[in-house]
Amino acid sequence: MPDVTKAKADTAIDAVAPPKADTAPAAAAPKESTGKPRSLWGDAWYDLRHRPMFWTSASLLALLLLIAAFPGLFTSADPRAGDLTNHYLAKPELGHFFQAEWFGYDTQGRSIYARVIYGTRASILVGVGVTVLITFVGGLLGLLSGYFGGWIDSIISRITDIFFGLPFLLGTMVVLNAFTERKVYVVIAALAFLGWTSICRVTRSSVITAKQADYVTAARALGAGTSRMLFRHVLPNALAPTIVVATIALGGFISAEATLSYLGLGLADPTISWGIDIAAGSEEIRNNVHVLLFPAGMLSLTVFAFIMLGDTVRDALDPKLR
Repeated sequence: MPDVTKAKADTAIDAVAPPKADTAPAAAAPKESTGKPRSLWGDAWYDLRHRPMFWTSASLLALLLLIAAFPGLFTSADPRAGDLTNHYLAKPELGHFFQAEWFGYDTQGRSIYARVIYGTRASILVGVGVTVLITFVGGLLGLLSGYFGGWIDSIISRITDIFFGLPFLLGTMVVLNAFTERKVYVVIAALAFLGWTSICRVTRSSVITAKQADYVTAARALGAGTSRMLFRHVLPNALAPTIVVATIALGGFISAEATLSYLGLGLADPTISWGIDIAAGSEEIRNNVHVLLFPAGMLSLTVFAFIMLGDTVRDALDPKLR
């Protein structure tokens, strides 16, 4: 009997012991299979790195952010200085890339190129500012509504329904009409006041799905507190759809700002905005289309870049689309 027990012990030790030096090494496993498994975000980043559309949109947006932060690097002309001797008869010239006459002049003799460059700052500020606000407000309300449910969910859902019933642009016009001076922060606040509802609903749905997962049940059984459950287990796993919606919505808010400025209810002089220049250029669309073409083209390119980035991020974060 002792010999049998000793034989079993030797067999168990041999099963877990490392191979001897003279033993032939096993075939090397793939590098990624031996490493630590990637998380959802790590897997998404791995997928994004292999998508040309991601690098195209990211490079374009990086250039736009650089223009918005340092417009003086791209033109030395004053975007507010008008010279009526130039007038709008000055057509675009290709001779000097960084000079004022690159895009021609508008009806007041101002450089269109310089105004397009400096107008990037206001549009990017409005888009990013509104997106940050609605993501924080809508994400927080959606998190509370989806996690706690009950009367909290009922109250937040009914408030969301009320705001959903208000036309977005019409409601924003009414809010902005109450202000005599419309600065950038006023437009940001007006757009965010009615723009948080979609983020709230998306976050709520994601949180409801995430809180039913096994790891959340296990954390709750181990005695995790409410704050730890919310911000350590539920929110990180429900954040992906919110980020996708926010990225796509950013381009929409830039368009909304340009629309309001075009109608005379958004940004106004002396602030430089693509919407203001589009409104001025629309009066010359028959005779001098370049006055309208360049700010409108820059606006379309920016919105397209954000939408393209949002679509790429969505494809990377959704395993069903891979």
